[in-house]
Amino acid sequence: MEKINQHKSIVKQVVEEIYAMIPADEQIETQLIEDDTRGHYILAAVGWLNDTYRELNTFIHLDVKPDGKVWIQHDGTDQKIALMLIEKGIDKSDIVLAFHAPHRREMIAEFAQG
Repeated sequence: MEKINQHKSIVKQVVEEIYAMIPADEQIETQLIEDDTRGHYILAAVGWLNDTYRELNTFIHLDVKPDGKVWIQHDGTDQKIALMLIEKGIDKSDIVLAFHAPHRREMIAEFAQG
């Protein structure tokens, strides 16, 4: 349980750091969604651009699973979230690069397979 809580804390810190980098926008709202109970962390843009184009875009989606593994479901940033997680103390063997198909993850042996 301690490992899970530590991973959730690190994931939350990373997502909040990236959220703080996003400039304010009057038309598009950046939403930070944190579900500590279930281990889901999402950063998304929501709104209307010039009242004609609907924006609904997920920048980041990370999950902390019950086994303590951190699943990077989506990294739509240029921040290299996996490296940020490692720098903050999460082992590569606890990070699943879930945005890659399972057969591709097998080729990146230093990370968890899922």
